[in-house]
Amino acid sequence: MKKFSHIDDEGAARMVDVSAKPVVLREAVARGEIRLQLETVRMIEKNKIAKGNVFATARVAGIAAAKKTGELIPLCHPLPITHCEVSFEIPKSRDRVVITASAKIAAQTGVEMEALTAVSMAALTIYDMCKAVDKTMRIMDIKVVSKTKK
Repeated sequence: MKKFSHIDDEGAARMVDVSAKPVVLREAVARGEIRLQLETVRMIEKNKIAKGNVFATARVAGIAAAKKTGELIPLCHPLPITHCEVSFEIPKSRDRVVITASAKIAAQTGVEMEALTAVSMAALTIYDMCKAVDKTMRIMDIKVVSKTKK
């Protein structure tokens, strides 16, 4: 079984030392969803949510969160990401919003935590903005869908 890189020989948590690794162009994509009632989806589309434009606010929240990932997750490296994008899709079922985030960097370590954090914060922002009209929302299936390095 592979040894955990964030645990030392005594079992204590530690930050991984990436000093000797080469700088490489890296990208990660994460995806998740928030399940909503049909009427909530309609309100979002028509910009009828009292707190404002849901997708614009959630996009900015996701990007801002990606930039602060190293401050939020104790053993994450603080990374100066070079790009982050957050997008939203309402599928034909009209019962959810699918959130996709990508993050890029030239660094010694990956950016999957930043992409995951962007999706998570975007979903939480949608939840916060819609909670007055939809008590059934569920944030689900947040995962990394790809990681690349060149």
